[in-house]
Amino acid sequence: MKRIALIIASIVISIQGFTQKQITLEDIWAYYKFYPKYLDNMVSSNDGKTYTVLQFGKVNKYSYKSGKELGTVFEYNTIKDLPGAKNIASIDNYIFSPDETKILFGTKTEHIYRHSKKAYYYIYDFKAKTLTPLYDKDKQQEPSFSPDGKKVAFVCNNNLYIKDLESGKTTQITTDGKKNKIINGIPDWVYEEEFSFAKAYEWSPDGKNIAYLKFDESKVKEFCFPVYDGLYPSEYRYKYPKAGETNSTVTLHVYNLANGKTKEVNSKLYDDQYIPRIKWTKNPGVLSFIVMNRLQNELNLMLYDVNSSTVSTLIKEKDDKYIEINDALTFLDNGKEFLWLSEKDGYNHLYLYDMSGNQVKQLTKGQYEVLEVKGVDNKNGYVYYIADEQSPYTKDVFRIKLDGTGKEKLSVGTGVNDIYLNKNFSYYIISYSNSETPVSFTLFNAKGKKIRVIEDNAKLKETLKEYDPPKKEFFSFTTDYGVKLYGWMIKPKNFDPKKKYPVFMTVYGGPGYQTVMDEWDYTSMWHRYIAEQGYIVVSVDNRGTNGRGKEFRQATYGQMGKLETQDQISAVKYLYTLPYVDSTRIGIQGWSYGGFMALSCLEKGNKYFKAAISVAPVTNWRFYDSIYTERYMGLPQDNAKGYDENSPINHVSKIKGKFLLVHGTADDNVHFQNSIELIKKLVERNIYFDLMVYPNSNHGIYTGQNTRYHLFKTMTDFILENI
Repeated sequence: MKRIALIIASIVISIQGFTQKQITLEDIWAYYKFYPKYLDNMVSSNDGKTYTVLQFGKVNKYSYKSGKELGTVFEYNTIKDLPGAKNIASIDNYIFSPDETKILFGTKTEHIYRHSKKAYYYIYDFKAKTLTPLYDKDKQQEPSFSPDGKKVAFVCNNNLYIKDLESGKTTQITTDGKKNKIINGIPDWVYEEEFSFAKAYEWSPDGKNIAYLKFDESKVKEFCFPVYDGLYPSEYRYKYPKAGETNSTVTLHVYNLANGKTKEVNSKLYDDQYIPRIKWTKNPGVLSFIVMNRLQNELNLMLYDVNSSTVSTLIKEKDDKYIEINDALTFLDNGKEFLWLSEKDGYNHLYLYDMSGNQVKQLTKGQYEVLEVKGVDNKNGYVYYIADEQSPYTKDVFRIKLDGTGKEKLSVGTGVNDIYLNKNFSYYIISYSNSETPVSFTLFNAKGKKIRVIEDNAKLKETLKEYDPPKKEFFSFTTDYGVKLYGWMIKPKNFDPKKKYPVFMTVYGGPGYQTVMDEWDYTSMWHRYIAEQGYIVVSVDNRGTNGRGKEFRQATYGQMGKLETQDQISAVKYLYTLPYVDSTRIGIQGWSYGGFMALSCLEKGNKYFKAAISVAPVTNWRFYDSIYTERYMGLPQDNAKGYDENSPINHVSKIKGKFLLVHGTADDNVHFQNSIELIKKLVERNIYFDLMVYPNSNHGIYTGQNTRYHLFKTMTDFILENI
């Protein structure tokens, strides 16, 4: 009987072993087997009943209500027999004219930096069945239709143009654009990266004027790096202002289409300033713009009257440390009020103001953050927004009346929710995921009634059942400094609390980002793979990260890396209290700011960390860009101690553990210079380390074949060998 039981048990175990698959690096980074489906490039129609999606070069139309495909609106076959069509390689992106009678699309697209790209653009007229190139001299950037759809503005070679679609005439608005000198209508590198936009011009609501920013970067110092593209490598040069160095001089201009004249707006409030946002009000003759001082602790919302050329101040905010920029500013259709997002009470909240700059009402309040405004339904008087009201690591969708009443939670479940609104607010789509559930997309009508599930990634969910990867567990603890921190932990399969396990920590730690979120994160599949190799994987959000209010985030001001490293060390001390943690085998890895943090932990926490992996790290805050670094550190001329005491390049002698350094040679963001200068110091101090360099890869490290898999295989091997 005992023998039969053992045979049965053996069969069960073998069946389980056969049916339950093990995650492989190839699954994750070669085949992307666990990558979910998303609703990409979804564009609502004007009537709100249908939407279009770009799928395999075709613009297909779908019904919101039924989900049925209603046909192909546009594809290459539509235009293949028209003059000029032979030059079109693919349909990479598209926008419709305001009346949806024309489509503007790009082909042969080249990505430039994080947000910017250029392409050859064409306009197809559905009624006339004509195909027109936007411009025939070079690739264009950021094209946009005028409000009446009769013109298209665009940027080419740093100059701003307008094409009249009826006459075919192209008007060059600016003529002084020149690479690494003058830029019109698009931002310079540092504005694009740190203020997060790629289009620096805006049509007025009546189409009579275009407001645009001009960047004079002639005095900004150039940065260059080699591009290994032939027998003799070429060199890429661009303007990159480092902390404390000269920025572009930015001016605001308004071009009048009727008289062809341009006026410069009197926007100067400071000797050294930023203009991070421009936006027309509902009055077509009044432009709003934001001006900040270089330290970014003063913000002015300004108005410019086109007819009188007068400038006035609408709102002025000051902070002891810094103010973050957001995109919540929304002028209401009544022309009398606007929405404003501010953390003046210590947390990001929504406010209603009148057009004289008087606060009418605070719409949200509490010890939580309003993270983003998603849309304003003027007709029904609702504003839709995302907030972390439930916890710092979850996000929910809400709507509230513009008078502050009728607040509703629209989320699908506990985790991370987002919302996509159609043009007339008759439908909305809620995306939802948590740490164990891939993202789903569910359609609701305006009353909140569920219509249907658009995509639930059912196939991926079945795949995950086959693998049954180890789960994330969320936890919190209080540090030696009395600060409550949140984290997650992934334990190995068949976890035995009586055993001791090594720990692999992953960190970002910088302002504006959290790694501890209850959402589906593709990189977590790699973390689960590491857990399957017998490790406990942990991540903790330290002071300075988002979601906890202004005081928590600003605690690191002027000394980035100091308190963050203290908190990561406190996390290790907390792990020491867990009976199943092997305190002699703890390592840490991070990318970008996380790479900076991993290196800082290996240095300042050399008693606690056995090994570290730094990918594309900042090693000296003096090497990084002006806007980001000075926002959180002040000027190096005023805060030399803060810069130098918290730059890892000045602490390499403290390294005792194993160290892997990874960088791309064409990183336009965190320059390879950071790693080169670090290597010099490591060699000087006779500190041995591992190095992996990826040729021609930027900050994301994916250029070339097999790069992503090679990167994660390299990091995995290092972990298995050294932790």
